[in-house]
This record gives sequence, C-alpha cells and structure tokens, in this order.
Amino acid sequence: MFIVEETIGVTDAGQIPKQRGDQLLDCAVRYAEERHWDVFPGTWLEADEGVERCSCGVPSCASPGAHPATADWATQATGSATAARRMWSKQPRASILLPTGRSFDALDVPESAGFLALARMERMELTLGPVTCTPDRRMLFFVLPGAGAKVPDLVRKLGWTPTAIDLVTRGEGDWVAGPPTRLGGMGAVQWARRPTPANRWLPDVEELISPLAYSCGREAAAARTRRP
Repeated sequence: MFIVEETIGVTDAGQIPKQRGDQLLDCAVRYAEERHWDVFPGTWLEADEGVERCSCGVPSCASPGAHPATADWATQATGSATAARRMWSKQPRASILLPTGRSFDALDVPESAGFLALARMERMELTLGPVTCTPDRRMLFFVLPGAGAKVPDLVRKLGWTPTAIDLVTRGEGDWVAGPPTRLGGMGAVQWARRPTPANRWLPDVEELISPLAYSCGREAAAARTRRP
C-alpha cells in the first residue's frame, strides 16, 4: 500500500511531506512492482546558499526538481522494480516521473475544478482511478491510455473546447510527476485518491469527461467574471 503521506481529501488540504530519499526510492519501486507503471528518475533539488534550486542548473527552471534530466528519458523509463531500485539508489533525491500514454493517460485540470468534479463523481458513484494534486494547483485524473485522441471531440460535443476550459490531456510522449516528488519550494505532489487494489482498473475518459468538462467550464466562466 502507498502510505507515504496524508492523502488530500476534498475539503482537507493535508500535510506537505518532506521529500526523503528513502521515500522516493520506495515509492518508485512500488509504482513499478505493484501498479506495473513505468518510472524514470528526473531532476532533483539542491541547496544553493539556502535556496533550493533544480539540479539542471537553469536559474529560471519552470519545474525545479521535477522534470526529465535527459532527452532520452522515454527509453530510460522502466517497469522493472529491480531497475527502479538501481536507478534511485544511484540518485536517491531524483524526482519520480511517470510516462503517460503507456499504462495510463492523465486529464490535467485546475485544482478548484478538479475538487468540484471529484466531489460530483463520488456522488455519482463513478469508477475512479488514482488522482494527484500538484503544488502548482493542478489535479490529474488517471484514465486508460488513448484519451488524447478522444478528448477534443468529447469536449466539443459538450459545448466547449479543451483550451477554453483549461483541460489538458497528457498522453503519449508526455509524463507526470508521481508523489512524493517536490516542485521547487512550493511543496510536494500528493494523492487526492491514492492507488489501491480497488482502483487498479482505470476508467475510460468517456466516463469522466462530462463532470470534468462541466467543472472546468464553470471555473473558466467564473474566472472571466472576476477579470476587471
């Protein structure tokens, strides 16, 4: 079981955990061993005169400590628990990155819309997969691979376009950060719904798109009314 930090509830922000090397190694191994997800090590955070900076060395790094360290990351990704243990043993502070388009795709939405949709999905008793909450206020819903090809038409049928409501699909050629990876000084990626045996079988995007699009559309409309 993935007991590495407090899971974020719909109304409870939870506690940001420290990113310890043993947690990262243990979680990376478990993602590969228990979920059969491919994993690969990314960059990490280094202390520089009291400030945490990305190991990539770019001062203006957009995702400090949480992005691929090399251009060939896709070939490094492995579903072997033994290989994952070896890679994180070499660099225990490396972020845990999960390639999308393989075992799962991810629907990436604003946090406020995500919590609204999550509450609605639970009332509807929909089948849900794991869901992460990132420190830059995004939520990612794990679904079956192939979502990227379906989402534009599905969202248009509901009366929106994905870009207009800030609904992003992460699929083949992309990746997401896995808990407890930290993003700069903002905090750690956490589970809003952690992986369990009950959600091993992921939903198809068609099952979740309506409540997600509705919540994103509502949030986008509210944001427009707040603008001066």
